[in-house]
Amino acid sequence: MAKRIMVQSTMSGAGKSLLVTALCRIFAQDGYRVSPFKSQNMALNSFVTPDGLELGRAQAVQAEAAGIECDVRMNPILLKPSSDTGSQLIVNGEVRGHYDAKEYFKMKRGLIPDILRAYHSLAAENDILVIEGAGSPAEINLREDDIVNMGLAELVNAPVLLVGDIDRGGVFAQLYGTVALLRPEERRRVVGTIINKFRGDTELLRPGLHQLEGLTEVPVLGVVPYLKTDIDDEDSLASQLNRVQTERALELAVIRLPHISNFTDFAAPEEHPGLGVRYVSRIDQLGDPDCILLPGTKNTMGDLRWLYDSGLADAIIDAAGRGTPVFGICGGYQMLGRTLSDPLGTEQKGELPGLGLLPVDTVFTGEKTRTRRNAVCSCDPFAGAALTGYEIHMGQTETNGAPPFCRLEDGGTDGAVCGSVFGTYLHGLFDSGELVERLAAYLAERKGVEIPQVPVETRAACRNRQYDLLADAVREALDMKRIYEIMEGYADEDSPRGN
Repeated sequence: MAKRIMVQSTMSGAGKSLLVTALCRIFAQDGYRVSPFKSQNMALNSFVTPDGLELGRAQAVQAEAAGIECDVRMNPILLKPSSDTGSQLIVNGEVRGHYDAKEYFKMKRGLIPDILRAYHSLAAENDILVIEGAGSPAEINLREDDIVNMGLAELVNAPVLLVGDIDRGGVFAQLYGTVALLRPEERRRVVGTIINKFRGDTELLRPGLHQLEGLTEVPVLGVVPYLKTDIDDEDSLASQLNRVQTERALELAVIRLPHISNFTDFAAPEEHPGLGVRYVSRIDQLGDPDCILLPGTKNTMGDLRWLYDSGLADAIIDAAGRGTPVFGICGGYQMLGRTLSDPLGTEQKGELPGLGLLPVDTVFTGEKTRTRRNAVCSCDPFAGAALTGYEIHMGQTETNGAPPFCRLEDGGTDGAVCGSVFGTYLHGLFDSGELVERLAAYLAERKGVEIPQVPVETRAACRNRQYDLLADAVREALDMKRIYEIMEGYADEDSPRGN
């Protein structure tokens, strides 16, 4: 049975996903076979496994940091919100249906066998499992049927590291309050606390750390500095969408849809020194960008209605009419077409007119496409650019003879092009770097400006370098010797619980 350590936090966004990523890298560097595990994830940023199944993007990133291919067992339960109260439920990578919150909470304990099968299967193949919680274990209204925080820790007898976010303020209250709200048996399972995102001199924290240890009877195992790493993270959504870049020669406007998904598609353009990427959610924010990007969404029909209601639909149509290049990815591609039809109520039953910028029509069905793709752009001005991406979408699109955006490795085609409007189902299309370079050169020529001629690093190479930087910083900040000792103490499944 694999050794295990679990990372929980005082709140969402405290940085536990990145700390799990760092621990996966550290253990891999130390020669162990290590795998991430998160029993239940709620995220719109997902990824596709080699065998065509779906899991949370964070677990795919953590697996990459561990030096292994992602596996759906790393995230057996994935919830993809489609409204304020409902989500698509994905179990072991397959869609099981749509549920509102009340329905899901009534049935989620029935998913425990799926969770434990995945966990024990991974445990049999690895030396260490790094388990990630969700939200906070002190959400006492959700305690009884918990399957992702202390409930899971109990099921697999995992020691827990509790992470607090000092950048948001009140970190001592966060950690003490969380521990105080736990049941005695849960409290004994917390083997260490970690203060995350610290800016400043750690010596100034020493008096508080000693007092916190006295109040909680739990050792502080490290103070992790605020790290400016460029690693895909589901919890980084808000910061990435609101990121302010220095002024660049060319401006890309990403439409911030209410149910935007896979926003990491735009990480590579953000790194190009000539491209400025900003996110737009109101018509007065659009301005006159050099290119407009329509991203993926978990609710294409609903977000298309929002696009019309906000006035952005007409603004995008007007911009395209003036020759502004427009890219649509996945749901954004579907919106660019003539019609979207949902006869079965897969999303929102009925039919809607699209933006009419591509001569394509989409019909939503009950089947979900999930696959990885290698392709080459077949349209000017990007012809010949190599693409590596993946598809995750409901619905089938009829292109009606429109020229394709790219040709797939298997001989098929994807997407459609009409003038300077481009649509594709491929997420991650910019990650190879080639399309980013072609796009930047194309926009610069249109505008008559010069931009830095710097080869764009592939996202994979960039991430790999960032994993090492993250691991180095976290290794220095944490008492890794003590963490190894803790895991050794819990190595036997029947070992005594507690500190």
